[in-house]
Amino acid sequence: MAQEKDYYRVLGVPEAATADEIKKAYRRLAKKHHPDANPGNKAAEARFKEISEANAVLSDADKRKQYDRLRKYGAFGGMGAPRSGGARPGSSTTGAGGSFEEMDFSNLGGIGDIFSSIFGGDQRRGDDRGRVEVLETVVTIPFRVAALGGKVPVAVPVTESCPTCNGSGAAPGAQLTTCTECKGSGQISFGYGGFAVKRPCPSCRGKGRIPSQRCGTCQGGGEVQVEKRLMLDVPPGSDSGTRLRLKGQGPRSASGAAGDLLVSFEVEADRFFTRDGNDVLCTIPINFAQAALGTRVKVRTLDGRHVVLKVPAGTQPGRRFRIKAQGIEKGGTRGDQIVEVTVEIPAKLTAEQEASLKAFADAAGMKH
Repeated sequence: MAQEKDYYRVLGVPEAATADEIKKAYRRLAKKHHPDANPGNKAAEARFKEISEANAVLSDADKRKQYDRLRKYGAFGGMGAPRSGGARPGSSTTGAGGSFEEMDFSNLGGIGDIFSSIFGGDQRRGDDRGRVEVLETVVTIPFRVAALGGKVPVAVPVTESCPTCNGSGAAPGAQLTTCTECKGSGQISFGYGGFAVKRPCPSCRGKGRIPSQRCGTCQGGGEVQVEKRLMLDVPPGSDSGTRLRLKGQGPRSASGAAGDLLVSFEVEADRFFTRDGNDVLCTIPINFAQAALGTRVKVRTLDGRHVVLKVPAGTQPGRRFRIKAQGIEKGGTRGDQIVEVTVEIPAKLTAEQEASLKAFADAAGMKH
């Protein structure tokens, strides 16, 4: 189980991976396993959560540093089994190697879940101190929506308190008694390597109390997963990696407070436009005669309108023209639209056309 929680393995990157490599691996995997791309696929949904959890730790420099330190001490494989009979929170535990330093990993985001997994307890994303819960997800948006702004629908799996038991884990009418394992604190400590690690009590699942009969809806966990559908307002000028934080739209903490939803955008490629900062680039074809003699062509802009572009006589392939203020507006400034010209050469000529072209070449002194 510890191996499954090796975040480098989850993202398929080496331990020395750069922040950019981690970011690229996360985007690739998140797009592949996102629930929107795999409707009804529970395995893909679980994989997406695992990928998001790994990214939440490895993309944060401080969390990654602490995570790497834990891996160095063998917290994710290669160490002996935890000692039985955990110490009470706030105390220290003595093992074969001497005294352990007790550490509370609840403030390390996904790392708290790692140790829950290692010791076989529930994987909770919050604690009873009211820390704001954050759920991360990746949403794919069209190029023009990213550039101009707009609304996109999104469905995200969110963990909520069970409506049947209101998060207590107890069946209706069941009696609740104080957990004898953790004495009602909801946490126990285990000596592990050089640390005494806190984790949710497996007997009461971190609640501090045990019901005489568990809730049938949530199987005593106190939480259920629901699909929340939202309409996201995409700010103009958004790009891949742009993040949007939605207050109160994420999972609820153990205290019942609504957490936040952190959305990362992945912008789809467009068949006509590409982006360079606030400028947009496009390519238009013209024929040999238009390039040689000059012409006027209509060019589509981001907002769907068309502008007339004057192409002067003698235009060479690859020449670029700038249409002012038709790019992306961001930060109070708007970029331009850059139009590159390609010259199309006929693949076949009729005999008459070939004769005319040869006559032109001879008159112009061109070799052929």
